[in-house]
Amino acid sequence: MSLHQTSSKQTSRSLNQPGAASTRLQGGTLMLARGVWIAGAVAVLVIFFASLPANFAYLHNVGTNETSFSIRQLTPDGLRKLQVYGLSVDFYATYITGCKVIFVAAWFALGGLIFWRKSDDRMAFFASFALIMFPIGFTNTIALEALPPTWLLPVECVQFLGGISLSVFFYVFPDGRFVPSWTRWLLIGWVIEESYVSFFALTPVNPFVRSLIVGFLFIVLLVSLVAVQFYRYRRVSNPVQRQQTKWVVFGMTVAVLGFAATISVGTTLFPADARSGPFETMIAYTALDLFLLLIPFSIGLAILRSRLWEIDVIINRSLVYGTLTVSLALIYVGSVLALQTLLGSFTEGNQFAIVGSTLVIAVLFQPLRRRIQAIIDRRFYR
Repeated sequence: MSLHQTSSKQTSRSLNQPGAASTRLQGGTLMLARGVWIAGAVAVLVIFFASLPANFAYLHNVGTNETSFSIRQLTPDGLRKLQVYGLSVDFYATYITGCKVIFVAAWFALGGLIFWRKSDDRMAFFASFALIMFPIGFTNTIALEALPPTWLLPVECVQFLGGISLSVFFYVFPDGRFVPSWTRWLLIGWVIEESYVSFFALTPVNPFVRSLIVGFLFIVLLVSLVAVQFYRYRRVSNPVQRQQTKWVVFGMTVAVLGFAATISVGTTLFPADARSGPFETMIAYTALDLFLLLIPFSIGLAILRSRLWEIDVIINRSLVYGTLTVSLALIYVGSVLALQTLLGSFTEGNQFAIVGSTLVIAVLFQPLRRRIQAIIDRRFYR
């Protein structure tokens, strides 16, 4: 019996198990919660769209700083690169601004959909609130240095709420409770970390204190989120909640790995002057935003319980083809190096090495895929 068939048969039974439903908000509590959500949504929209003209104008200025992965002005070299291709600063500013509008709109739309469908569900309500708050709080959605001083505090407050909300979400997901109960005290650490990032990021701080807060403390808190979800999955969650956890953890893992890989590739493979180019910056922004959009999409699927059991198939295929890709890449590189060494005395040695390695990969693809599939099925799904 296939993995998908086995998973599908569990759906009707698991959805009706005790504990699958979250605690409901009712009466005055529900009305108050909806009022808070609407007020927060209006504040986010006002702040974001009111800040767009200042950010758009800021991107038109030509500065001296690198633009690599942050909202900064073009460098003089970057401006010349644009002009070589007949493009203007207005094109660059419009593209970067458009990316941020789409990024915020996607998070906001998914948060609004969850609120519209399940605002009386405590966990769903909190998830929707976190989704509308976080994109404003995400680094570089709004360039603080581009804003008038009077706008700084409102933006910083929304950034703080966004960071705290998403952190709390991962502690209480998927049933809306702190499990174990002592994990609520970890929020003190998040308050310290988010307060520094939101309110004091532009303030000169002792390098040791900075590394302690944004380095050590952040890593410890991040590990605690993973540990809490692992504990819940193994000890607390029912079958439906485990599928919800798989969706969120899968989306978060791919987003974080993709985000880190994009930055790593950009900083290690390209020199500093190339990283500051306009096209490199636009490509980086697009890739980073696409990876981060996996977070709200996975949360939306988990909260709305749409296609829950398909995550098993997705994870299975990701493990198989991810392992296959890495294995084939290593085999290809090894084959090329080995054949180049053996055929080094021949004039066409490099071409023979590449052709021979390609043939080896073509021959090994299906047998290796079947072998990896069998190992993963035996290890994780039987």
